[in-house]
Amino acid sequence: MANCKFCGEEITWMKEGSKNVPIESDGSLHRCQEMKDSVKSLKKMDRNSLSEEEIKQYEQSINKPKKKKFKTF
Repeated sequence: MANCKFCGEEITWMKEGSKNVPIESDGSLHRCQEMKDSVKSLKKMDRNSLSEEEIKQYEQSINKPKKKKFKTF
């Protein structure tokens, strides 16, 4: 058993499709108000508040291919 990091209630994680879903001890889906409030409070970035140079850096880092690590035996 695990505890919800927002409200501290005891929950269990169940696999539903490709996602893990928090389930309460009675079998219902766990959705606490603390979690809902924390999702609402996420800071959202306004594209107009960034300079053209910053936007260019973000786009380059997103589009840059990642280096693959090869294992040698």
